[in-house]
Amino acid sequence: MFEAMHDLEIAADDILSHFKPDTVIGASVYLAFFVLVALLLSRGLRAAVHAAMTRPGHLDRTTVSFLQQAGTAAIWVLMLILYAHLIPVLRALGTALLAGASIASVVIGLAAQSTLGNLVAGVAITLYRPFRLGDRLQVSAPTGTEVGTVELISLGYTTLRTADGRLVVLPNSLAASQVAINLGASPAHAPAPLAIAIHVNREADIESARQAALRTAAQAAGESAVVGCFLTRIDASGATLELRVRAPDAERDSLRSQLVQALARCFAASGLDSAGGEPAAFS
Repeated sequence: MFEAMHDLEIAADDILSHFKPDTVIGASVYLAFFVLVALLLSRGLRAAVHAAMTRPGHLDRTTVSFLQQAGTAAIWVLMLILYAHLIPVLRALGTALLAGASIASVVIGLAAQSTLGNLVAGVAITLYRPFRLGDRLQVSAPTGTEVGTVELISLGYTTLRTADGRLVVLPNSLAASQVAINLGASPAHAPAPLAIAIHVNREADIESARQAALRTAAQAAGESAVVGCFLTRIDASGATLELRVRAPDAERDSLRSQLVQALARCFAASGLDSAGGEPAAFS
């Protein structure tokens, strides 16, 4: 009986010897184990972040999304370090390459200054939060001034989507350093009223011109969109009225064109153009 137990112990030792970290089979098994653990932890982190972002409350989606990316990277780095310390061959190789790694880190750091700068800037954006996901930003781009909604803040880049569907991709270092106007996260953001200057002759009936402009704006844009028509200037050449109308950003140019044409027709039909011999002007 003792001999049978001794044989079983020897067989068990033989089997376990194949799974030691210093064997090929053992190293492969441990590699599969650490990869599996990393995948499970990453999936659990993603599920926790998704639950946190969908739960009603005052959670900052920008910070949560950024921490998910940083946490996933940290999990894989930790698993790699633990695996390297467990495998004797990798420990010896790491010791032998330590001096070379320090030199390589300096070279890589110099070569990847922009990438590392984007990473550090991404951390700064997450900490200081000058803008968040869903905010509307006005930034400077090679195409000129762009206005877009923040869709993604990753480790390296911030992505904006403009009103016409284009994507503006900003390196985090540029997004953190340039002057950006945060127009707010509310989709109900109200832009400044559209203003149209109306120049009439000084001898014209200013009150009649003002009422005609208000009626024309109410017909073109709706009565609720009309802010008012105000006398802003009187000089030797005539008087200036300013018609103000609320308009969404996407419709401002088309509405301005419609109003200018409608005002010209209305003033011509009402005879306001003929007062004093000088036609009214709209700008």
